[in-house]
Amino acid sequence: MLLWFVATSLLAMRWSFGDPAIDHRLIVAGALLPDVTYAASGGAPLTHSLILPSAGLVVVMLATIGHRRARRRWLALPIGVFWHQLFDGAWLQPNLFWWPLGGVSATTTLPLANRPLWLIVAMELAGLAGCWWVWRSAGLAQDPVRRADFWRAGRLRYPAGPQQRRDGGD
Repeated sequence: MLLWFVATSLLAMRWSFGDPAIDHRLIVAGALLPDVTYAASGGAPLTHSLILPSAGLVVVMLATIGHRRARRRWLALPIGVFWHQLFDGAWLQPNLFWWPLGGVSATTTLPLANRPLWLIVAMELAGLAGCWWVWRSAGLAQDPVRRADFWRAGRLRYPAGPQQRRDGGD
């Protein structure tokens, strides 16, 4: 699956953080990282365990001491990995999610492997719809300046909603 993780991570960022300055490209990269590294590592449980995003957070925090802008930017990568864990349902398999604390099991499979094909297709179609919604609502379809800003800096600017108002009004 690809579009499911792209859309769910972008939508989750929209409604949980609502910060247009976050590099959404790194959120997407982080959301795709566990499956890419799973394939590259030959199926290591590390890629879907809580250790990967937690270690990523520690590395970013230590590597960016005294560099606030870099920290703000690179924190998006482990946050994207956390979104993947959530929307993949890795937490439903304690041995996988808490690896190696939950024990090492040779029978651990990715959450995707336990889903029927129709559900995978439905999730990917929902991801396509979510990507379309992000594209339209962030103004990427109509505004070449916003598209360029997204490709250059990873910024998505949505119309101000109640959670983003700074005037204190109702």
